[in-house]
Amino acid sequence: MKDMQFPKVIFGTSCLGNLFHILPEETKQDLVKECFAQTDRPVYFDTAGKYGAGLALESLGACLRNANVKPEDVVICNKLGWVRTELKTPEPTFEPGVWKGLKYDAVQRISYDGIIECYHQGNELLKTYRADLVSVHDPDEYLAAATDEQDEKRRYQDILDAYRALFDLKAEGEVTSVGIGAKDWKTIRRITQDVKLDWVMVANSMTIHSHPQELLTFLQKLKSQGIPVINSAVFNGGFLTGGDFYNYKPTNPEKDAELYKWREDFYKLCDSFKISPATAAIVFGRKIPGVAAIALSTTKPHNVAKNFDMAVAELPDEFWQALVDNKMIDPDLHRHLINN
Repeated sequence: MKDMQFPKVIFGTSCLGNLFHILPEETKQDLVKECFAQTDRPVYFDTAGKYGAGLALESLGACLRNANVKPEDVVICNKLGWVRTELKTPEPTFEPGVWKGLKYDAVQRISYDGIIECYHQGNELLKTYRADLVSVHDPDEYLAAATDEQDEKRRYQDILDAYRALFDLKAEGEVTSVGIGAKDWKTIRRITQDVKLDWVMVANSMTIHSHPQELLTFLQKLKSQGIPVINSAVFNGGFLTGGDFYNYKPTNPEKDAELYKWREDFYKLCDSFKISPATAAIVFGRKIPGVAAIALSTTKPHNVAKNFDMAVAELPDEFWQALVDNKMIDPDLHRHLINN
């Protein structure tokens, strides 16, 4: 599917899966209601079976039903690769310490049959609703877990088989498009050489702090092929907005002194222009050539409107030039940040 049209903002749902904190049901409901209050319909949500071992899917479906949202007024992107299983230990075995208050565990299922299982379970958890956009979730992590070269080869074939399943679903009219969601953009590039994707989601990869030239070249190639890019995790897992996790890994000021120094300098520059660091990060992520949409998440309902406002904001040319002068962004990006 070429020339897909995405809204400027796609709402992330990791918080609905209790990422780092247990979120009250009332707050989850208010978050979803706010998403509809801020944008035209259909409203796009990005979710995954991995988020809280299916809790995000379950909560999203419940919130939509409680808000009397018609199925045609919502588009759900479900990243597939993990299925909910029985919790047999005090804490879930996947991503320990990340998800809170879970009643289930999750296991990875990347194969032809496994990805079909993920798809159907996701729709069961959504109940009234179903996923329109689907992808293989974190194939980079699946490959990185290989024990040797032969295992890596087998795992890559599992990924190709999973995509064969997704395109079979598309051919049957079950889903409208097939994409990918991954943190390691080089894995995305590798897969695009073997699979003709409809869209791509990069996470932690293209941010105001980290934007390698090689990745910029790849995104421009995708643009020339008519493959839209969703830019996700533009705060590097919350670090750029004051968190202690960088790309979802814990940090500390002593061990990561250079990283903290960059953030301190970035904050000072933003303050000198009276621009919030979050706004700078979002606008930067949106203006990269090839980026069609920004995926944003928040745990606070009143921040939904702020996120949307930041996503459509325009910043002065002098701000981008100051970032260039301070060697914080690639000079080659300057014209795109001004003209895009």
